[in-house]
Amino acid sequence: MRVAREILTGLLLMVMLAGCGGGGGSGGGSSSGGVTSCDVTLADLVLSAGSLDQAFQSTQCVYTATVGFLMTATTVAPTTSDAASTVTVNGVDVASGNASAAIPLAVGKNTLTVIVTADDGVTTGTYTVTVTRESAGEFAQQAYIKASNTGSGDQFGNSIALSGDTLAVGAYREDSKATGIDGDENDNSLADAGAVYVFIRDGTVWSQQAYIKASNTGSGDRFGYSLALSGDTLAVGAYREQSKATGIDGDESDNSLTDAGAVYVFTRSGTKWTQQAYLKASNPDSDDSFGYSVALYGDTLAAGADREASNATGIGGDQNNNALANAGAAYVFTRSGAAWSQQAYIKASNTGSNDVFGWSLALFEETLAVGAAGEASSASGINGNQNDDSAPYTGAVYVFTRSGIAWSQQAYIKASNSGSNDFFGWSLALTGDVLAVGASREDGSNNSLADSGAVYLFIRNGTLWSQQDYVIPAVIDSGYLFGYSVALSGDTLAAGAPGEKSNATGIDGDASDNSLNGAGAAYVFQ
Repeated sequence: MRVAREILTGLLLMVMLAGCGGGGGSGGGSSSGGVTSCDVTLADLVLSAGSLDQAFQSTQCVYTATVGFLMTATTVAPTTSDAASTVTVNGVDVASGNASAAIPLAVGKNTLTVIVTADDGVTTGTYTVTVTRESAGEFAQQAYIKASNTGSGDQFGNSIALSGDTLAVGAYREDSKATGIDGDENDNSLADAGAVYVFIRDGTVWSQQAYIKASNTGSGDRFGYSLALSGDTLAVGAYREQSKATGIDGDESDNSLTDAGAVYVFTRSGTKWTQQAYLKASNPDSDDSFGYSVALYGDTLAAGADREASNATGIGGDQNNNALANAGAAYVFTRSGAAWSQQAYIKASNTGSNDVFGWSLALFEETLAVGAAGEASSASGINGNQNDDSAPYTGAVYVFTRSGIAWSQQAYIKASNSGSNDFFGWSLALTGDVLAVGASREDGSNNSLADSGAVYLFIRNGTLWSQQDYVIPAVIDSGYLFGYSVALSGDTLAAGAPGEKSNATGIDGDASDNSLNGAGAAYVFQ
């Protein structure tokens, strides 16, 4: 998300742990030798939304912590002093030393209650956590950023990824022949090789930290077409890379498979970036476009190959045929230490030619959403009939979840008003139990505005998904392509419309004229 520093005004967590020992007894003891304990103290208390300003002490009951506004939820991990005591957070049992479920934080004050019950089953201690989340403030432009080697046609900004104070920007048509980190960027001898630029923020000041190229830079590879950033890890897709290598760190030096595609993983130590892995599909082939999309969450990486052609369905199917052109696939990789391995090969439950499954991806914790913008069934809603192909390029989204190391499909999602050529699943965003899906060529609620576009919001309750909203701007017209891009954070949705036509500038200008075709706009909904 491109947000100004002013938005990150902070989230004040005022932790008041009062009345730590009460309810009939307190302090000391253990439950060994048949003696029942009355110990209701905590040995530690950890919040995922920031850390306590003071070192935790079991006898100290008031703490504060500060985190950014975009932290919309927190978990609480209480550790009891006595292993035999039990603890609840907001009335829900939590095992000592484990984190609670995520607790949403509204703007303003939120009260969390941690209750420790001693081994005697009677004595209790109560820790009250008051969490104050500050309001967002106003949006303002903080920086205008360009490449260090700006060149005509480089397409700097075609892809972008943000994590904390680090920004990665792709320029997939940059032309230098440099390899690795901070090489010579001043030639233009390899057309459309591609590059990625990393910028960091100190206070309100941005500076370029790294100029990143592939380890096997090649003409037309389009390195940087897709990006994902999580902490100190950066994933870069080059969907037209041409080697026939398979798996992890294979031979990248040949160019025998046109547009097979690759993904490169970089990590940062201090201020230095290095390439950690070179990832290929387990079944690379010409024109598969592996790396057309990427998603990253912690030690899990997903890569889409929207033109992969096997007729497999589901998880771990037979990938060794090319029976269905442009069917598409998604690949999941996991990292242990610094070593990456492929965990899953994922296909749609109704694999079909030209479905381009893997066109878009979104990954959050143990949930992966995969867009197939060309899927052709006429179904609507959740888990409908997916076995016809009567509505070309309607589009679909598939939700998968992981238990341990096993992935399974949880939902098959269609728009509530499915229509041919809507390209539902063109873009995706996922946070918690909320999924945003862009359908950039949807034609309006009565099909009167060709390619105006729409965004659909879905929510999950347990394992069940339902459509929550159908979103369009207050002013919309044919050709806006609203939903071409989407982003989610907490209760905020952002959507791009590159075909929007007004001549407004800045924030909240006049959206009602259509004098500048293709000017483009971004919209924020809350």
